[in-house]
Amino acid sequence: MEKAKIAVIGGTGFEDMLSHAKQLRVKTPYGTVSSLLIGKLDARKIAFIPRHGLNHSIPPHKINYRANLFALCKIGVECVIGTNAVGAINTNFKPADIVVPHDFVDFTRQRSLTFYDKAPVTHTDFSHPYCPELRRLLIENSRQHHYAKSWDKGVLVCTEGPRFETPAEIEMFRRLGCDVVGMTGLPEAILARELKMCYAALCFVSNMAAGLQEKLTPLEVSLVFEKAAPSLIKILTRTIAAIHEERLNCSCANALKEARFKRCSRSSSQL
Repeated sequence: MEKAKIAVIGGTGFEDMLSHAKQLRVKTPYGTVSSLLIGKLDARKIAFIPRHGLNHSIPPHKINYRANLFALCKIGVECVIGTNAVGAINTNFKPADIVVPHDFVDFTRQRSLTFYDKAPVTHTDFSHPYCPELRRLLIENSRQHHYAKSWDKGVLVCTEGPRFETPAEIEMFRRLGCDVVGMTGLPEAILARELKMCYAALCFVSNMAAGLQEKLTPLEVSLVFEKAAPSLIKILTRTIAAIHEERLNCSCANALKEARFKRCSRSSSQL
């Protein structure tokens, strides 16, 4: 099976950025991933998964996130960049802006959120929700290679979809301190951490969230993406080129080191 150390998970339209792409079919305990591509992004060999399928046929709440991440791990991936179209809750953010979030809030309802539904009971630390080293590289290249404004911090709230949010929900998220809202990105970040992979998100603002503009449509998202795509691909290309062959100097590879629940043993004199 073909191997790759770096992967991008994104929406429809990014698959064209690869040259010499091959489509793989990878079996996992959670289902078969048939849309995984391996090819070249500039000089680097990477894997790419279009979240919604090659024909954009899978809605956000039906994506098999566990199969996707497990398949990437199976082919040797250590670093994952997730790209997301998001709506702006923070009114300082505007359409076409880039956001590299530093934290997230999970408002999904029915997704499989973990690989650890059974023993060993595992509690993964999320004090730093995204890989700090991968974030640093994304921030540096977003500042250098984006035509609009880029933000190096932001709280991403993920909703279930497929409907857009209501104005009341957006107001609630605003009061909670959320900056942008999207329907993907979680549980990707969680599952990547459980597989000891580095994960960071590169978000582009496609619209203002509900209540901050009159109407929301998928067409609007597509139009903003078409304008932002060349810049996003440039950021991805430069970021991936800056990732060395050896593992990033972060703690992601040790994410499960102290995550397993163990009973404390006590001597009889302590009881």
